[in-house]
Amino acid sequence: MSAPESTVVSQPPGGARAELRALADQAFARAAGAPLIAGNRLTLLRNAEENYPAWLEAIAAARERIHFECYIIHDDAAGRQFADALMAKARAGVRVRLIYDWFGALGAASFRYWRQLRRAGVEVRCFNPPRLDSPFGWVSRDHRKMLAVDGRLAFVMGLCVGQAWVGEPARGIPPWRDTGVALEGPAVADVERAFAAVWALGGPPLPALDLPPAAAAIPPAGDTALRIVASAPATAGVYRLDQLIAALARRTIWLTDAYFVGTSPYVEALKAAALDGVDVRLLVPRATDVPGMRSLSRAGFRGLLQAGVRIFEWTGPMLHAKTAVADGRWARVGSTNLNLTSWIGNWELDVVVEEEAFARRMEDMYRRDLSEAVEIVLQDRRRVRPAVPHARRRWPSRPRRRRLSGGSSGRAAAGVVRIGNTVGAAITNRRTLEPAESRMMFGAGALLLLLTAAAFFWPLVVEVPAVVLGGWVALSLLLRAWRLRGGKP
Repeated sequence: MSAPESTVVSQPPGGARAELRALADQAFARAAGAPLIAGNRLTLLRNAEENYPAWLEAIAAARERIHFECYIIHDDAAGRQFADALMAKARAGVRVRLIYDWFGALGAASFRYWRQLRRAGVEVRCFNPPRLDSPFGWVSRDHRKMLAVDGRLAFVMGLCVGQAWVGEPARGIPPWRDTGVALEGPAVADVERAFAAVWALGGPPLPALDLPPAAAAIPPAGDTALRIVASAPATAGVYRLDQLIAALARRTIWLTDAYFVGTSPYVEALKAAALDGVDVRLLVPRATDVPGMRSLSRAGFRGLLQAGVRIFEWTGPMLHAKTAVADGRWARVGSTNLNLTSWIGNWELDVVVEEEAFARRMEDMYRRDLSEAVEIVLQDRRRVRPAVPHARRRWPSRPRRRRLSGGSSGRAAAGVVRIGNTVGAAITNRRTLEPAESRMMFGAGALLLLLTAAAFFWPLVVEVPAVVLGGWVALSLLLRAWRLRGGKP
């Protein structure tokens, strides 16, 4: 991507500008771990209303193969619609492969649901179920959401499959707010390659017939340049890119995130940008499917607000989108949330777009979203409050709280990180604590006091789980060592 637009009047000579653009592209490529791919056509899709029909149409048109990777698939009306579409293509001879996440789908779909897909000829793999030799391996999840058809068309999105994204109009329940993109052109090869890498983690790799082609082998379909950022645990490609954008943006950084629990370095980067005159905005949900997430997000608001970052809460149903747009020329759409679990712990997939026309569409969509949001401000006693009194009443009925499933695992882990950061800061005095963090400190202190009392009065309550966990970890280490000694991974 070329460097964000400058407000300086004087410009370097043409040769110097070209050199700066080359340096900027090198920096973004290294930060994201993904090259810039030209010649693509990109379509912005809002909500399930635009995403689901496009996916189903692509599935129906498939002739050779369908690769579908989705963190959560619910066994409900929406999930059964996709199951029927995939099974029909498998029976017609199309090679259909599906990856779902074990924890994500826990409580969302039954074994019967996956069994009927397999019986119809769909190759189904469950990502990272618990293993005896890896007690905590299940913590890292496949949080990606993508669909690729015949190596010619791909979708990257924040949406999972479930009726919550569709809503229930007859009962007055609106759909969840989410964003995805449809992609044609050479970059489809990188989306397919990302799928192939995760597929190989759960068993035999893709056969040679279905290996992704080189990007150069796919003819151009448009004029959009973009990157496919396929993050894996500890790679932090999007995290590095997000911080780089926060450092380079000159005019705007507009963020939408479903589960915001920003790390200290990223929060400081946003604050520095706002203090430097950049219009930094953050849109987060008010209603959430994860209990306590709103409080965790709000705990970090005060410092951002004091620095000039504008924060908005979506007043409709659940806001599940993960997007960003900066300086009217850079945009990101995908599965990565602004928290440590997504940035560093999970497998994620995002499209990073470097085109002014697409960024303008993203900005227009953002303004539309803000029309259904309430701005959060600092009021008396420096407390975080909505700027509009009784803003909660803007929707006549609150969306019902849906049954929780494994989808909350990553956000819960991010919450643990936030609580640990607060408690650590309180003990070591390494930074100034905010009033909003007092609730977390009370909760952590009460929990530690209860655990201490339990250990004193009922030692077995603490000892037995500790012994079981210690034994499990010890056995897993011995088993892994034995396998490595024999040359097995």
